[in-house]
Amino acid sequence: MTDDAPVRVFDALKATPTPVRYLLGGVLVNQLGAFVQTFLVLYLTFRGASVATAGLALVAYSIGSIFGTMLGAEITHRFGPRATIMTAMAASAPLVGSISWLSGPGTLWPLLVVVGLAGLFTQAYRPAAAVLLSDLMPERYQVMAFSMMRIALNIGAAVAPLIAAVVILIDWDLLFWIDGGTALLYALLAFALLPKRPARAKAPEAAEAAAPAPAGAEGRSAYAVMLRDRKYLLYLAAILLGSLTYAQGHIALPLELAEDDYPTSFYSTVLTVSSVVLITCELKITAYLSRLPKHVRVITGHLVEALGLAVYGLSSRSGAFTIAGAVLVVLGIMIAAPSMFAHPATFPAAVKARYIGTSQAVGGAASALAPLFGVFLWTRLGGGFWLLCGIVTAVAGLLALAGVRQPPEPPPAKGADPRTEGEPEIVGGSS
Repeated sequence: MTDDAPVRVFDALKATPTPVRYLLGGVLVNQLGAFVQTFLVLYLTFRGASVATAGLALVAYSIGSIFGTMLGAEITHRFGPRATIMTAMAASAPLVGSISWLSGPGTLWPLLVVVGLAGLFTQAYRPAAAVLLSDLMPERYQVMAFSMMRIALNIGAAVAPLIAAVVILIDWDLLFWIDGGTALLYALLAFALLPKRPARAKAPEAAEAAAPAPAGAEGRSAYAVMLRDRKYLLYLAAILLGSLTYAQGHIALPLELAEDDYPTSFYSTVLTVSSVVLITCELKITAYLSRLPKHVRVITGHLVEALGLAVYGLSSRSGAFTIAGAVLVVLGIMIAAPSMFAHPATFPAAVKARYIGTSQAVGGAASALAPLFGVFLWTRLGGGFWLLCGIVTAVAGLLALAGVRQPPEPPPAKGADPRTEGEPEIVGGSS
């Protein structure tokens, strides 16, 4: 966004339509009970399953999640965001709740099927939520809106383990019943509170003029159009590499700290610091940087994150380096991620849901592959692993820069009406 007037947090919150508040509230409620991916392996091993079986179940959930975002994008495109959220959450609830009944001996294949379907439907709501958010939020506050969604997700991710720690003391099975219950609650909230046909923040005529759909964008050819969109493929490559390296903070960093003889509580401290900084500062930073072009925010954030990952390599010298690295990583995320999240939503309605779903699927695939690459490389490179992560993240930043940057607008022709200067807006342009 490059308007002269800066975006302010209070103004963005005040301009947030009521349905968006309901949407974000539903996201938060659902995330507060999102226990499956985090605790599935621990639960199954607690119930007597082998580590291999538990790992296989987690792989099934991850594969389902990847395809779930693509499925959610298709349903959203055909039937709308509200119907998608209702269907996905209503289907997810009984699947998640039944996991505890399939954790005994002789139920491996039914367990894998149910867990895979749970991953499929649990993640199918995300493209719908992003589409609805972009449709309802005024264009001026689009990036801020995606920052709000990220904060809702991160608050849920930070609080959910605390809830789980209490629930486990009562009964492990309650984890999945609560998870299913929050999914069902989200489905009911969507039915009662979300609009059937959301009124877009811009009039349809204005939106059509600002973002004409690419030729051949309807139907199955939408993905063929995407494959020919070189800039968007660069953006997806940035998502892939950036997600692979970001995930190492949850995969390789605890291994690094354990090898350096830090107490387990220290890693919890690092996570707490990261969560507090992100939750309390992201909206303000997003507002402060809103006047900068999108490509500047994206490359700057990736470079700051790259520096933070490289600093993790100094953790053996002092825990202060670990904390500093965590703060730099989360600072980079706060600078770049809102714009990266919002970018697919800048495309026209004919392809928006599919572009969003594809970007989320690529991120999910990277998160699923991250443990394989991370553990393999960390065991061989040691501290040099973090320098490699920094380099890869910087490369991701360059790819993102090329993927989201738009050419400068040509100067207006002599005698042109100044009221039409700068129109139409380029598809996928700066938010």
